[in-house]
Amino acid sequence: MNLYHQILMKYWGYSKFRPLQEDIIISIANGHDTLGLLPTGGGKSITFQVPALAKPGICLVITPLIALMKDQVENLNARDIKSVAIYSGMTKHEIDINLENCVYGNIKFLYLSPERLNTEIFKERAKKMKVNLIAIDESHCISQWGYDFRPSYLKIAELRELIPNVPFLALTATATPDVVNDIQDKLKFEKRNVFQKSFERKNLVYIVRNVEDKLKYLLKISVKTKGSGIVYVRNRKKTKEVALFLRENNITADYYHAGLSHEIRNKKQDYWKKNKIRIIVSTNAFGMGIDKPDVRFVVHLDLPDSIEAYFQEAGRAGRDEKKAYAVLLYHETDKRKLKQRIDRSFPDIQTIKNTYNALGNYFQIPVGGGKNNVFDFKISDFTSSYKLDIIKAFSSLKILQKEGYIEMTDELNNPSKLIFLMNREDLYKFQVSHKKLDAIIKLILRSYSGIFNDYVKIDENSLAKKANVNRDTIYQYLLNLSKNKVINYIPQKKTPLLIYTEERIDENALYISPENYLKRKERFTTRINAMLEYATESTKCRSQFLLNYFGEENPYRCGQCDICLKRNELDLSKYEFDSILEEIKLLLKKEPLTLDKLVDSISKKEEKTVKVIRWLLDNHKIIYNDINLLQWVKM
Repeated sequence: MNLYHQILMKYWGYSKFRPLQEDIIISIANGHDTLGLLPTGGGKSITFQVPALAKPGICLVITPLIALMKDQVENLNARDIKSVAIYSGMTKHEIDINLENCVYGNIKFLYLSPERLNTEIFKERAKKMKVNLIAIDESHCISQWGYDFRPSYLKIAELRELIPNVPFLALTATATPDVVNDIQDKLKFEKRNVFQKSFERKNLVYIVRNVEDKLKYLLKISVKTKGSGIVYVRNRKKTKEVALFLRENNITADYYHAGLSHEIRNKKQDYWKKNKIRIIVSTNAFGMGIDKPDVRFVVHLDLPDSIEAYFQEAGRAGRDEKKAYAVLLYHETDKRKLKQRIDRSFPDIQTIKNTYNALGNYFQIPVGGGKNNVFDFKISDFTSSYKLDIIKAFSSLKILQKEGYIEMTDELNNPSKLIFLMNREDLYKFQVSHKKLDAIIKLILRSYSGIFNDYVKIDENSLAKKANVNRDTIYQYLLNLSKNKVINYIPQKKTPLLIYTEERIDENALYISPENYLKRKERFTTRINAMLEYATESTKCRSQFLLNYFGEENPYRCGQCDICLKRNELDLSKYEFDSILEEIKLLLKKEPLTLDKLVDSISKKEEKTVKVIRWLLDNHKIIYNDINLLQWVKM
């Protein structure tokens, strides 16, 4: 058993790697910049965690997903692998302590949000770190061709000067060929080096249904298909309505969205994971980092904005490699709604400037100030204060983020933390002279370890229970200790954050590149159209469509999606169907023909030819024109 297998067994209990994991690990171990494309649930984190553990030094992990970052740090620490995270919203003292431990302690993994890379405090400490690997998760964010571009990712390549001769491992679950090339260019790979697992999911059955009553069809799926499921919808209100509909029809269901408190989300997620409820109805906030293997179906009641988003969400079904279903429910009205998103996602330039100006006034930031300042940010308070349309304001902020002026985070749950500022000797003297605070100090010391060297998460409710007092009493004691500089206490906070990545500039000087703006709008429109094409496609295998989108050439028909099943009813082999189809297409593209003339012109048996023609008519690929001739429909 080689070293990598030993590490895998010791820390994760697995005897073998999943496909491509070991290839990526060996590439990194040999010092090569590497791009790994592994679908959702493909075990991306193992590809940097194992090689980093095999070498002395620390691994930097860059990811924009703060909730996922926190989960991974907790999981690694639970396996006795020392890890810390640094992200916007932490105090300067917390960041300072964590970075000190990365330089002088035994920290093995440092997780960073990308906007932290450009801070002086990180740059100075990074020079002193013994870094063995730089891992970039969600690496498609570096590409303007990608569906989630973030300017802060463009700073990553600068790490090559700060930390030279260290390999980069870029990871993503979904990327088109353009994005694959762009990632490597932007990260300045010495040479192209891609390990890509096929996006094909043989156990996943893709189905699209054009239905009038989506809820009725959802109920049918829920009754017919056993096991747990996820239902994706566009907005928070709808999550509750759909979950209630399912419960009223005796299906155990619950709803989930980013507006719920962290505790409630965790509870709902836990109930679903433990199969106490069958179906979770959610916005796209649900699923990131969730690895429930036995999800039997994922249903989309609304169309996502891109094939990439759809593929990731649908891919949460069937991770145990057993048969599962990805169902998209479509209606003609969805086309209009999806097209409306284009205008809503790209407000006019003046609206964007007005939003930027209002934001600076809201936080009372003078022109020339605010760089790297972090603010708690509730968009509903902001928009109501300035009477702004919340959808246009949110879209404007997203564009400002893509232009590099600001960064926004989702709501974070930051539990209470504290660290002792006094050493043990001074603390003892303080306890002797402050008898009223002696008991709370002893309680903290008994309850938590490592509290003199690092910030430790604490639970005021737990301390209150042990002391037989209420939570507010504990809170007041902690504030008192903090005031006396015995501890530094950071109370629990839950809020989205907004970070100024550049100084505030005058509204008239704000530059939204018209070229970039129009290009992004064009790319967004292209992704919307691809999603609509998938939903309305009537002749091409669903799996083939998705695989072609991600650049895979000549994929096989899956034989089990709704389109393949219709074809299979014709009792023709793939070869027979495709060859007859190709002849029909060539003939009708030249000129319209009568049915008899068309059948006579095909080299295959008449019976089989008629079957294909009937199928093409049913699926509106060919039509009869005004003079009753068959013609090919231009697509």
